[in-house]
Amino acid sequence: MTVDPIDVVIVDSGGANLASLQFALERLSARSLVSADGEVIRRAPRVLLPGVGSAQDAMARLRATGLDGVLRELRQPLLGICLGMQLLYRRSEEGDTPCLGILPATVRRLEPAKGRPVPHMGWNRVHARRDVALLDGLEDGEHLYFVHSFAAPVTPDSVAVTDYGMDLTAVVQRDNFSGTQFHPERSGKAGARVLYNFLRLPACS
Repeated sequence: MTVDPIDVVIVDSGGANLASLQFALERLSARSLVSADGEVIRRAPRVLLPGVGSAQDAMARLRATGLDGVLRELRQPLLGICLGMQLLYRRSEEGDTPCLGILPATVRRLEPAKGRPVPHMGWNRVHARRDVALLDGLEDGEHLYFVHSFAAPVTPDSVAVTDYGMDLTAVVQRDNFSGTQFHPERSGKAGARVLYNFLRLPACS
């Protein structure tokens, strides 16, 4: 499974482990560039917003570089991964942090329970709620890899869910903005398929 070389800009929001994501893109023959330059990101045909660490720290870095405004204005496909997905929402309970506000919900802390430790770490089934190009070729109930302590509720923008004592958003999409709570770059063939599908989304002309 390969694609013609496609330039993908990975937002350098600081603190993210980008190597595994870049390797996953290389395996799909896609060229990637890591950048915190707003003009480079504006010109990109597609944008990946990864993230590790806290929402509070990530948003502080985006605001300090002016990238919060840049990301809100993008018209090309953007995929947020893990914390990057959570940053698309209005607010996160993690540090009571205002986020990008592209999606209206609030990201909530997971509550630990017997058999459900927090962070939620490991492989979990993902179930599609509707057909979208990002999930093309994936079986319903596909296992993908999660590592997170906060999660987004299920809303009309949720296109796939996962069950961790309750349904949580696994994939979200609104207009050109989408996100995965799981790590596609760590999710084997199924995750590679998600990245492949993202790379095939038409760029904004």
